[in-house]
Amino acid sequence: MRQWIGVDIGTQGTKAMLFDDEMRALDSAFEASQLVNPAEGVVWQEPEAILQSVLHVIDKLMHAERAEPDNVKGIGIDSQMAGIMGIDRNGEAATVYDSWLDTRCMRYTEEIRQKAGKRSTELTGGPVSCTHGPKILWWKHKRPAEYARVAKFLLPHAYVVGKLCGHNAAKAYFDHTCLQYSGFGDNLNRCWSEELLEIFHVDGDCFPRIVSPFEVIGELTPSYARQCGLRPGVPLVAGAGDTAASIYGSGMFEPGTALDCAGTASVFCAVVDRYVPDTISETLTMMRSPEENRWYPLAYIAGGGLCLRWFRDELGGKGCDTFPELERLANRVPPGCDGLLFAPHFSGRALPYDPSMRGAYIGLSWTHTRGHLYRAVMESIAYEYAAYNKAMQKLLPDQPVQALYAVGGGSKSALFLQIKSDVLGLPVTTFSMEDAALLGSAVIAAHGVGELPDARGAILRAMTPQTQIKPDAQTHCTYAAHQAAYEETLKHLSELYHSDVYRTGRETSG
Repeated sequence: MRQWIGVDIGTQGTKAMLFDDEMRALDSAFEASQLVNPAEGVVWQEPEAILQSVLHVIDKLMHAERAEPDNVKGIGIDSQMAGIMGIDRNGEAATVYDSWLDTRCMRYTEEIRQKAGKRSTELTGGPVSCTHGPKILWWKHKRPAEYARVAKFLLPHAYVVGKLCGHNAAKAYFDHTCLQYSGFGDNLNRCWSEELLEIFHVDGDCFPRIVSPFEVIGELTPSYARQCGLRPGVPLVAGAGDTAASIYGSGMFEPGTALDCAGTASVFCAVVDRYVPDTISETLTMMRSPEENRWYPLAYIAGGGLCLRWFRDELGGKGCDTFPELERLANRVPPGCDGLLFAPHFSGRALPYDPSMRGAYIGLSWTHTRGHLYRAVMESIAYEYAAYNKAMQKLLPDQPVQALYAVGGGSKSALFLQIKSDVLGLPVTTFSMEDAALLGSAVIAAHGVGELPDARGAILRAMTPQTQIKPDAQTHCTYAAHQAAYEETLKHLSELYHSDVYRTGRETSG
């Protein structure tokens, strides 16, 4: 019986899952990430630690009861998408992985906006924010010695696949699902933009070839095979960005459906059949699907899921330091939290881009309890989703969202799902398979090596619906007023955080 491995290099950790030929999950393994966060706005990871985490989780899988190492026929790896790193000519790390949570490049987001404006959004598909383009300019101007060593800029999964295959920089690649974050890509034509590279004086040789996630990149070397308990020669495909793998693995193939990827970042996205960059509101990022002729318009809260963890760790208190207990308290609170609002943008608003934004509670009174405070965090994420959905309706009025799928850690919370359903006015479906990214990566591997012709069918069979939550019409109306108040409040908060009183949103010197 053939087996397949999916690996997800996430922000909070690396996870691997073993699948059989029917794409049924057999076992999983996890290792927490080692985020380096020495100062506000400074976040990176060591590439060697990322590589070792992948080796460790695969090795754990191979020691599981149902693992058959000799029968593993392919590996698919996905990773964080909006950060970037560089490798030297030999394929070794030339920089750290500059995390998507790192905001030191803010000065260069403004430079791109001033010099390229909406043309950048039109070409890349993504509004300018602290993603690859500004980060690469930061390395060029602030870390010239490291920049000079870079032969190619790439994503963590491409770095790991290259290492496992024993490749140098000449064989480096960039999968097409990440082009919207590239800063210098022509997304529609799937190539690097000579226009943008010339404007910002960036050497096009620093960018690797652009590939499909399904392309077989190489085979596992004997050395790394020994380290992770596999036989040499196992094929590795290019893989995709983690969000793209999640959307693909959730079974979202046709327009009319949206997905809530409730992880470290809170991602709301839809599936459409054409490329329509959001040059109007600059809220939505247009991501390529692993498949041809499908696009994923999306927006996200940078660290939306982290806000919930922060609350648990910092404000939960004795006896209220678990998510189930906090949810129990929040369940007692009426929709709208008795007027309490929360801003979840601790490190700036990602989309629409507002780097000076920070978090806040608004409307606190003596009657508000811990349950109010926790529920307000969940409601704020739903309010953001509603704003994203409005932007989608304006951009693609002929393809309205009619249903919402939910995957990720946040999909385990019945209250959180009901809040999103009520705020959006959409039915929400969850699945027995929560790790859609891992399924997506495994299917990409099996289809890429030619052993799974019906990739869509395999995903749809594996993603069995578990629960469906329907919106309450009266509560939806109640939330509409709070949604409007939330959006108006963010406008005033933005003015406050841009004032001279607050300096936290300015570029750090690190």
